[in-house]
Amino acid sequence: MTRFVIYSKMGDMEALSSFVAAARRGPSVRPSAPAGLENVANVVAVGSGKGGVGKSTVAANLAAALVRRGARVGVLDADVYGPSQPRLLGAASAKADRSREILAPLESRGVKFMSVQALMPTDSPVVWRAPMVVKLLHDFVGAVAWGSLDYLLVDLPPGTGDIQLTLAQSAGLTGAVVVTTPQGVALDVARKGLKMFQQVKVPILGIIENMSGYVCPQCGHRENIFLSDGGNGLAAESGVPFLGTIPLDPAVVRSGEEGAPLVDGNDSSPAARAFGQLADAFEREVARANDGASGGPQSWRLTDAGALAIVWEDGSRSSYEPYSLRLQCPCAYCVDERTGRKVLDAARVPLDVKIVELRPVGLYGLSPRFSDGHDTGIFTFQKLRSLVAGEAGQTLPL
Repeated sequence: MTRFVIYSKMGDMEALSSFVAAARRGPSVRPSAPAGLENVANVVAVGSGKGGVGKSTVAANLAAALVRRGARVGVLDADVYGPSQPRLLGAASAKADRSREILAPLESRGVKFMSVQALMPTDSPVVWRAPMVVKLLHDFVGAVAWGSLDYLLVDLPPGTGDIQLTLAQSAGLTGAVVVTTPQGVALDVARKGLKMFQQVKVPILGIIENMSGYVCPQCGHRENIFLSDGGNGLAAESGVPFLGTIPLDPAVVRSGEEGAPLVDGNDSSPAARAFGQLADAFEREVARANDGASGGPQSWRLTDAGALAIVWEDGSRSSYEPYSLRLQCPCAYCVDERTGRKVLDAARVPLDVKIVELRPVGLYGLSPRFSDGHDTGIFTFQKLRSLVAGEAGQTLPL
């Protein structure tokens, strides 16, 4: 983690600039991407699990805040049954040109976007079964000419069903952020959303707590209408970053109605300042996710003996014996998430265990399925590099 050591010795602004540059470069190892996403550095899902927590508003304002910081940003409105990004971005009546096979995204306030609302009459409901929705999302991913973007934010609908799985499996996600409100009922559903992303091997970039208290503009008194610190607690419980809080602010409601993201020319609002801080935290976490992909492998394969063999970018090669690698699994079933203590009973792992399948995870690691049925571990390339010096791996001669 040399890069982070260097950052810690720099001034705050220099450190932030370095994180921003690293985030917008994207990873050095990029898996094959759909045609429309070839020049998109980072694809990030914005999910919530539960409706009504302000996820779409957060996505729109995060996009606008990133644009203000000089980033090239797009928003894919994947909430097919309840699209809201066109209104939030001030382009509710805009329609896409459907005369071409490859759609061009629309643009408003510096943000490129695509939504089912741009393809249908404004007041027409989407009365489609799941296969039609999945087909549309495949088109949004592969048949929209997004061009060169630093970030494509995917505004997911509530829930953990077909739409979420389609995007996770087809868009090559850099990671996901989860939006919640502080009260328990929202946190319970957000927790399920987190587990959904973990099950489909999408790294969690962080949790955002929306509607996090109201500050009276006259007296400065803060009232936690929906309780407080729930998002922070969920992040600590889940072992993922906490990206920040967005307070209740009437200006957020007005900006949404007017189709003008709050961060555009409204730096005095508490919520606008919070969105700016959120954008900074977001870019830091994307940079960290991409750092996990740097120095990655040229290729990997399973040997006839069920071991993992890797050829790294620098030409060096490593081999990982399956039994030892199984004992190093970092998942929550094998390691206590809060203490870091290993809870896996080595006596229950067969000595002749093999790796039977390898699945890439986002841009930064591999998830092996072992012959004993265990398949929930994610080994980052960084961790695999570190294991070369330990008992699980060895460096082979060139």
